[in-house]
Amino acid sequence: MRPGRHVASPLKSYLDVYISSDLITRKRDSLHGSLDLLVLKILSRRPRLHGYLLMSAIQDRSGDVLRVEEGSLYPALHRMEEAGWIRAEWVKKDTGRRARVYELTAAGKKQLGAEESRWQSVSLAINRVLREA
Repeated sequence: MRPGRHVASPLKSYLDVYISSDLITRKRDSLHGSLDLLVLKILSRRPRLHGYLLMSAIQDRSGDVLRVEEGSLYPALHRMEEAGWIRAEWVKKDTGRRARVYELTAAGKKQLGAEESRWQSVSLAINRVLREA
């Protein structure tokens, strides 16, 4: 960045997705601002999942590298519902218990595109630094 020039960061400031501590470094790192992208993408492929299945899907699809904690997921789901990106509905499961299931809305599909584009930009920038440093 040039001196005197301020550019707003595209990354969100909350911690939401963690890299598993089972990796070699044994360090718990977080991927800032990635939860919306991951949830929206999972719901675009597998609609009507409840929270626990969303957490499991992220962990499974990442090969047990990424983990989402309940304390991050449920506030994020509520925020995305308030934004109109997802729709939630209470359903009765076969066990008789109620579960809140989530699905993507048209606005959520549009937001997913924006989140994917932002992630690609950030990933390309990080890769440039890694190659050129």
